[in-house]
Amino acid sequence: MLADVEAERTLPAAPARGLNRRILALAVPAFGALIAEPLFLLADSAIVGHLGVAQLAGVGLAATVVQTAVGLMVFLAYSTTPAVARLLGAGRMPEALAAGRDGIWLAVLIGVVLSVAGWIWAPQLTAAMGAAGQVQGFAVDYLRWSMPGLTAMLLVLAATGVLRGLQDTRTPLVVAGAGFLANIAINLLLVYGLGLSVAGSALGTSLAQWGMAAVYLVILYRLAARHGVPLRPRWAGIRGAAHVGSWLMLRTLSMRLALLATVFVAAAQGEVSLAGHQLVMTMYSFLAFALDAIAIAAQALIGKELGAGRTAVAHALTRRMILWGVGFGAVTGTLLAAAAPVAGWLFTSDRAVVEAVTAGLWLLAASQPVCGYVFVLDGVLIGAGDAQYLAVAGVVNLAVYIPLLAWVHTAALSGAAGLAWLWAAFALGYTLARAATLGWRIRTDAWMVTGARRPSRRSMAA
Repeated sequence: MLADVEAERTLPAAPARGLNRRILALAVPAFGALIAEPLFLLADSAIVGHLGVAQLAGVGLAATVVQTAVGLMVFLAYSTTPAVARLLGAGRMPEALAAGRDGIWLAVLIGVVLSVAGWIWAPQLTAAMGAAGQVQGFAVDYLRWSMPGLTAMLLVLAATGVLRGLQDTRTPLVVAGAGFLANIAINLLLVYGLGLSVAGSALGTSLAQWGMAAVYLVILYRLAARHGVPLRPRWAGIRGAAHVGSWLMLRTLSMRLALLATVFVAAAQGEVSLAGHQLVMTMYSFLAFALDAIAIAAQALIGKELGAGRTAVAHALTRRMILWGVGFGAVTGTLLAAAAPVAGWLFTSDRAVVEAVTAGLWLLAASQPVCGYVFVLDGVLIGAGDAQYLAVAGVVNLAVYIPLLAWVHTAALSGAAGLAWLWAAFALGYTLARAATLGWRIRTDAWMVTGARRPSRRSMAA
């Protein structure tokens, strides 16, 4: 990173002082928008929870299926953001909007296919998740009536990516906040006012998602019309977005598999470890939102600067965001370590679970500075369009992590000791593997490809 230091020194004083403002202007609203989606599911759970245990269990299971599908499709945002940002940085606004349009069309196509498949195979999917009897009935209802909104969810992902690429994270915050409030009102009306039970909750969320999608479509339609961009997609653009997206989906899949494998080992350790793992993972996920907000700022800013050919600014932004990420991780890690002995009591009165949670939180706290480094570099390389490297690195990281996880599993530990070793493997082992592969990539400037578009390996070879 010595090149980063030197690059920042060469910047004029005023632009260098403005780096923090640029990062925070994107990161702070992005954080608010990121927590909106979990709040949708939290609202659904709170409303359905008063209907009965079977209804709540069914929603929880079906929501896991929906979350998994949407989580794997997050590339619709992560591939669109750098593509749009590069073209914006190169001063080619119409082409930037055209790239965003193609990403939205890709989201619609994928959404329709997944929605139809989810509706047809809802019984099989819920059965595969272990649902049976009354719980499966409610799970099928929730999953099927979530499917009309799945296309809207993916469209929202792609449209959010477009606006992030245009350096706008405030609009997604406003839209997400309004959608959350509308979701609560509609769900209360459908579930209790019209007596539609679990199906009403899913349908209400679907309607709220389509309302958000409609707002985005109006905004982007006006921008497209202003710059003379037609609504009809370019199939070459859709194929390009799908190609980049496939690499990013492989990256996401490797991370999902790591999480699922961790849950499997926690479950094998017994109820105490599994309960403690759930609470520690909840804290990990919440802290990840804050770090991911900086990563989103990195996607937008790095993409724009590389599109404009300003490598010195890209270097300076990278170094500044690493400092932000590591610094924020150090602060949250310190606070988390101090709160660990009492945090578990907020969720449970079981002493064994509290002891396990304390051990897990101490290890999570120790990993936070490294997490900050990892999240930022992940965003930097996504912003640079380095999707293929991220995919390969994700597979390598998983290959390093699985043996560690297997050792924890074969040790047949349980309780606080079991969860401590499990989180040592995940929070330290897996995270350090990610830090090593990402740090290896940025040691040179090979990832810093400038220009309006990052050429594929195939086109470079030609």
